[in-house]
Amino acid sequence: MSTMTISHIYTTIPDQDCSPVQQEVLHLLEKLHIPFQYVSHDPANTMEDCKAISEALNVAVCKNLFLCNRQQTEFYLLCMPADKPFKTKDLSAQIGSARLSFGSAEKMEKLLGVTPGSASVLGLMNDKENQVKLLLDRSTYQAAYFGCHPCQNTGTLRIETSDLLNLFLPYVGHKATIVDLPEETAASDC
Repeated sequence: MSTMTISHIYTTIPDQDCSPVQQEVLHLLEKLHIPFQYVSHDPANTMEDCKAISEALNVAVCKNLFLCNRQQTEFYLLCMPADKPFKTKDLSAQIGSARLSFGSAEKMEKLLGVTPGSASVLGLMNDKENQVKLLLDRSTYQAAYFGCHPCQNTGTLRIETSDLLNLFLPYVGHKATIVDLPEETAASDC
């Protein structure tokens, strides 16, 4: 297993260690007066890759899933703890949408401006027509801090969850729907 290279923690927009896409996100956070901690790192393609990043920032980096209904007319971004299992039936019943599946990479890029592995609540800044519904697992919603990529998986942010909910989401015209995903059970039939 390779070691993840992680920068020191920045609290302002860095001159280096930050792509143009990430700088755009950080500029928006500054504009909204949202304090942040930011680290750059090797590409974090899996939740396993995010463990070292979570430790460096002292925040749980969210698992973000881009989902859609069978007709591909309703799109969702689910933010949940990395260690929680995801079963579509548990979520479908709560949001009244049968047959959820993963949305395509093309749709995710078109609607959120992100590529696979970089899905993030901050991508909602690119969803000008409000086509993606945000779903937050209750434990993520209740956490003091929120960890996510700034629309590219070579950087990660830590912000206060209250700033995400009260400043960022209203600014980008989105609301969060809180969902309750079950914890893993010992006798799971996965």
